Amino acid sequence: MIKIMIRVLLYILLGLFMSVPAVAQDEDAFFIKKIYNSTLEKGKCYKMLHHLSEEIGGRLAGSQNATTAVEYTYDLMVEMGMDSVWKQECEVPVWIRGEKEEVIIQWKSTNKVLSSKNSQRLNALALGNTIGTGLNGVNGEIIEVYDLDTLDKMGNDLLKDKIVFFNRPMDPSQISTFSAYGGAVDQRVYGASKAAKYGARAVLVRSMTLAQDDNPHTGVCVYDETLPKIPALAISTNDANQLSELLKTQNVDVSIKSNSKNLPPATSYNVIGEIKGTTYPDEIILVGGHLDSWDVGGGAHDDGAGCVHSLEVIHILKMLNYKPKRTIRCVMFMNEENGLGGGKAYANESNLKGEFHLAAIESDAGGFTPRGFTCTAEDEVFKDHFLKFTSFGDLFSPYNMYLKQGGAGADINPLKSQKGLLIGFRPDSQRYFDYHHTAIDRIDAVNERELKMGAAAITSLVYLIDQHGLK
Repeated sequence: MIKIMIRVLLYILLGLFMSVPAVAQDEDAFFIKKIYNSTLEKGKCYKMLHHLSEEIGGRLAGSQNATTAVEYTYDLMVEMGMDSVWKQECEVPVWIRGEKEEVIIQWKSTNKVLSSKNSQRLNALALGNTIGTGLNGVNGEIIEVYDLDTLDKMGNDLLKDKIVFFNRPMDPSQISTFSAYGGAVDQRVYGASKAAKYGARAVLVRSMTLAQDDNPHTGVCVYDETLPKIPALAISTNDANQLSELLKTQNVDVSIKSNSKNLPPATSYNVIGEIKGTTYPDEIILVGGHLDSWDVGGGAHDDGAGCVHSLEVIHILKMLNYKPKRTIRCVMFMNEENGLGGGKAYANESNLKGEFHLAAIESDAGGFTPRGFTCTAEDEVFKDHFLKFTSFGDLFSPYNMYLKQGGAGADINPLKSQKGLLIGFRPDSQRYFDYHHTAIDRIDAVNERELKMGAAAITSLVYLIDQHGLK
């Protein structure tokens, strides 16, 4: 009889033990639904983004607009009632675009005489960090290339005094537009120095987008300091296509004028706020985006969306009176676009303090419909973290989202040595590079519901990591 009672008791205890995950999952599903309901009904992220994009505008690091954005987001964090809010110094480059760029091509008519009928102004933007042309501009014959290695084969004989036109398009067969971007962006980043090595006077670069339109895309240009610096500008895809066709039958000259210049570095700030954890305050869960943007648009998708996603996490959890076990920290990084000054400063100070980021989530892929999250970590801890991370998958399946291995984000990558999990938010990418680094990256390119869905997804992941950890 005693043996039977013990056996029954063991079965009961076993049943209770096995039922805990199911009960917990039901509680999690219920709370996640509350997060989504609250965000979709009462979220403020779109309103915050409108102010960043339209009231403040482009926020290039070192500019007055960037300073205004620092003050705006600092005040927002204070108003939300975070336990601590502070600014963290970082050094940033200061680059000024100057007056509107001018790129005019000319080609010879059939009688070999230059004519005004055979000239065209191209839609162009100077690339970030590039030098200007000077008052007299830069003139020369255009030579088209498709990859950097080709320049080594052409050498000084073919490239000296030419204007190099890099025209390798993003690969439209790539399902991930970020993969397509990665396969083409080297010519924008390194093309100027590569061409300068062989005596080129300037470079024109096809805009980094799959869209066929008249919108030029700016973006960073990185010079090799051991080589001469030459002007670098991007032209729209429509103009790139037309120029390429023209070069098949004509010699084309170009006149370029730009007024860009670099000033001495300046001090700017990351903006940081946090809610202190009640049980594990030394374990930090970070959510963040980069506050700076290029100067030509409103930086709505890149990366105002990521900033307001992160701010909305705090707003929603506070609204739901949620008391986190772990410290939840919101970071507005400065200078992602032009040198990663903010991300590097944040990681350096965090390491000096001996902090531990259990998880860091970056949103820097736009405000489109959420598709999932990808993650990475140091090899020695990745397996355990990844197993726990993917165990949340069933809770995200009602929202059509995946959890898988992949990249995280440029600003949080320097935290990898702390051996936490680095996570990238992944919205639908198909339209992102239509707006990336352009004058049309403004609030009207962002759908309010899609933006709020992203904020709800990130808040839900923060909640799950806070509740269950990553072991």
